[in-house]
Amino acid sequence: MPYQPPVRDHLFLLRDVLEIEKYANLPGFADASIDVVEQIVEEAGRFTSEVLAPLNPVGDKEGCVWNPDHTVKTPTGFKEAYAQLVEGGWPALGSDPAYGGQGLPHVVNLSFSEMSSSANMAFSMYPGLTHGAYSAILNGGSQEQKDLYLPKLASGQWGGTMNLTEPHCGTDLGLLRTKAVPQGDGTYKITGGKIWISGGEHDMAENIVHLVLARIEGAPAGTRGISLFIVPKFIPDADGKPGERNSVYCDGLEEKMGIHGNATCVIRHEESIGWLVGEENKGLSLMFVMMNEARIGVGLQGLAQAEAAYQAAASFAKERLQGRSLTGPKNPDGPADPIIVHPDVRRMLMDSRAIIEGGRAFLFWTALQGDLSHASPDEAVRQKGGDYMALMTPVVKAFLTDKGLDVCSNAVQVHGGSGYTEHFPVSQYLRDVRIALIYEGTNGVQALDLVGRKLAADGGRAVMTFFAEVDAFVKANGGVAELKPFTDGLARAKEKLQDATMWLMQNGLANPDNAGAASTNYLHLFGLTALAYAWAMMAKAAQAKIAGGDSDPFYANKLVVGRYYMERVLPETDAHLAKLKTGAELMMALPAEAF
Repeated sequence: MPYQPPVRDHLFLLRDVLEIEKYANLPGFADASIDVVEQIVEEAGRFTSEVLAPLNPVGDKEGCVWNPDHTVKTPTGFKEAYAQLVEGGWPALGSDPAYGGQGLPHVVNLSFSEMSSSANMAFSMYPGLTHGAYSAILNGGSQEQKDLYLPKLASGQWGGTMNLTEPHCGTDLGLLRTKAVPQGDGTYKITGGKIWISGGEHDMAENIVHLVLARIEGAPAGTRGISLFIVPKFIPDADGKPGERNSVYCDGLEEKMGIHGNATCVIRHEESIGWLVGEENKGLSLMFVMMNEARIGVGLQGLAQAEAAYQAAASFAKERLQGRSLTGPKNPDGPADPIIVHPDVRRMLMDSRAIIEGGRAFLFWTALQGDLSHASPDEAVRQKGGDYMALMTPVVKAFLTDKGLDVCSNAVQVHGGSGYTEHFPVSQYLRDVRIALIYEGTNGVQALDLVGRKLAADGGRAVMTFFAEVDAFVKANGGVAELKPFTDGLARAKEKLQDATMWLMQNGLANPDNAGAASTNYLHLFGLTALAYAWAMMAKAAQAKIAGGDSDPFYANKLVVGRYYMERVLPETDAHLAKLKTGAELMMALPAEAF
């Protein structure tokens, strides 16, 4: 069965769980009536399933082709699909109307992004990175730079990239060597090599705007001396159109495990002309605007690939005949029963669905906090939204990609030997999703960021606010019998997360290795608790529909999957808490030469 966008689930979240219409008085939300949102989500489902999904196996098998003239040809059909993407206005959904965008809340744009990534992860990376470049310039660029670049980036007419990684440094950007030499006319000459640049060269947009980290001559060493530059492939002429070819070149493409349809480039800057964004030596903070947006997008990729893989596995399980049910034949007129009758197959499918639906709700809820951090007139609401975005970003990125990999692996397992072949789509989903655990900061780095920076920020204000919000939800809904399995499970998970947080505060400061050793378990404990909260909110919305007389099985099914999460998935919190409390002693006991 081809990919079917989960339109119904998205609308349930936006309309019934998050109730976005109650924010209609806020900028952006005023134009996001539920009727408009329904039209957008339904049309997004049509476009992604009919235009992008058929190109997913094409991109995987063909890949991108590097030419000796430093150009890159994208897979068959990508260029035409990209033209349809731009013509349909999809890249502009969440962009500022001042620069040609539609100004809709990010949480609405997220719906299209998830469907796009499920349908074709490699393709969706091109406009995704472009929006990241747009955001960095919007936050730090001069008015002249905004006027010149943002309308073209918002529309997708021009592409965007971020040039960070160099052959000798990845996460530790303080080691970068790319240099920038001022020319006295407001421009700089950029020289250096960058690797793993997604979308660094392609044939779909008329220009590509590289955002490049480089060090101005004489700047301080380390991260304190990094600046950010705009380096367009074609230097805009007086009319703002692509003009002279800049001396930035793609010297080759990486041979990769997955995402073959995305051009992952080796980029050479040979005294390319660049323009400083913001202040000298302040580039890393601006780049983090782009990186933090990308980290939310990568978490979305983990969820999106999980959704596509789960759909393929569920379809296969209903069709594949193998053995008989333990409780007697369910297909007595056939030679065997479909494998979906077997409890262990059901385990894999139910685990997957519980994670996907809970993860989607958590992702959408987090995106709404980001919208409120910008749009709300209430300073307290803006502060909470900003706190939550900072706190939850590493959890979204790492937890949803770790779990996304698990779901894709289970989808291969459901297929059995067929899943290990290229005759079925799940092998591609597994290969494609694997990068999401690595790029934009490995998941181990995300865990360290969570325990080392985000928990302690502002005296722990964000995590304490989250604990208080969960407590308030449990108190308000704990007396509803139908919701008791959800509120009880959420309360227990929150207690474990709070216990783990206190343990980190007491033991991490005394020995930083304790914090490092506990970090991944803590992040997963946080992720499981966050999904428990998401499931409790969904259960409340679904139960309200049922109580109101709605007999649609969608709501009853939602409660069943939610109960499964609480009873079969959430107990993983116990193991994570026990493991993180063992500290670093045994983890660090062997000398390096013993490995």
